[in-house]
Amino acid sequence: MPLHLLVLGGTTEARRLAESLVAAEGIRVTSSLAGRVARPKLPPGEVRVGGFGGAEGMAEWLRAHHVDAVIDATHPFAGTISFNAASAATAVHVPLLALRRPGWVPVEGDRWHLTDSLAGAAELLPELGSRVFLTTGRMGLAAFAALDSLWFLMRSVDAPDAPHPARMEVLLDRGPFTLEGERELIRRHRVDVLVTKDSGGDATAPKLTAAREAGIPVVVVGRPPVPPGVPVAGTPEEALALLRGLLGP
Repeated sequence: MPLHLLVLGGTTEARRLAESLVAAEGIRVTSSLAGRVARPKLPPGEVRVGGFGGAEGMAEWLRAHHVDAVIDATHPFAGTISFNAASAATAVHVPLLALRRPGWVPVEGDRWHLTDSLAGAAELLPELGSRVFLTTGRMGLAAFAALDSLWFLMRSVDAPDAPHPARMEVLLDRGPFTLEGERELIRRHRVDVLVTKDSGGDATAPKLTAAREAGIPVVVVGRPPVPPGVPVAGTPEEALALLRGLLGP
């Protein structure tokens, strides 16, 4: 019977890992997507969409489908599913590892303001600018809804729901983004402050360079922690090596 691996997440890294695993012999791969994006890019192999019903529901799914190992390759800010996965894997006694792309690191010329939450970002904004490029996704906009004196350019893959800022223009787009494109957005919309989560990776990093060139401040929301005791890989290649160690030859 082939090994059955569950890959959590629809990130670029999750798709790359699924591609490598599907190409290997003796491995069955199921990728689980949250279903929050209307038209996700599907990875190869089997795909399921939607939640599990918490840690207990995931544990039952792991048992019912005879999963041999779980790879948490969710977005760095999908904290709840990561802790559910840790609880479920412990309950079923299967190995778990996390695949997390490295976070961004400020360089000379950056004007970063660090915070640990969207609410913290909202508190910082009135002192930093009045025209905000908001790139934290469509979830959590309620944190900025009371900032009536500020104007927001909000970019996300799908349209947001209320509550959200009253003075807001929505830009529906999906990365990767180019440096020239980010420069033009900042110039055309007269953006004077950028808000981002520390998602890491190259697909959305050009906005940081564009902000640095424009001399505007950047509010960076830090990541939630990985559950304690879970080994972490920074790339799909590192994840494959960790898997070999966890599962044996």
